[in-house]
Amino acid sequence: MLSAVTLRSILSHDLPLVERLWQLYRHDLSEFRGMLPNDVGLFTAGRLPAYLDDPDTRGYIFYQDTSPVGFAFVSGLRAGPLHISEFFVVRAARRSGVGSHAARQLFARHKGQWEVAFQEENPGAARFWRRLAAEVCPAGHQEERRAVPGKPEIPPDTWLLFTT
Repeated sequence: MLSAVTLRSILSHDLPLVERLWQLYRHDLSEFRGMLPNDVGLFTAGRLPAYLDDPDTRGYIFYQDTSPVGFAFVSGLRAGPLHISEFFVVRAARRSGVGSHAARQLFARHKGQWEVAFQEENPGAARFWRRLAAEVCPAGHQEERRAVPGKPEIPPDTWLLFTT
């Protein structure tokens, strides 16, 4: 049985924890995007610093009991549409319901128009987001393919558009 999954807004003292989880996240994405760590074995911070400083974005850490098991960044808080900018669940907690519970809590906290992007070459993410969109928006959702800005060398992302 799934232990309680809670979400907590990222606070300034959480930065070291978020940076460590970010490394795990970037490692997972490296399988699909070919990213390699730098000369000291770390993946780039990418957009993480911008998310932490952007008043239009809120970050959350997911906990199962007292263990941090993932994070998400939600953007578009001021003018919408709302967007899952990043979403990560540690491997040991995947396929246990943690991700679904966390995403549903995000959708409940932030009602409105949503856009969720994922890469088709990541079949687990594709199944997860399509299933979740159908569950949270039984009236239906739209699906679009959009080029990744500034990265013509990688396949377009798939975007799900729905309202909660």
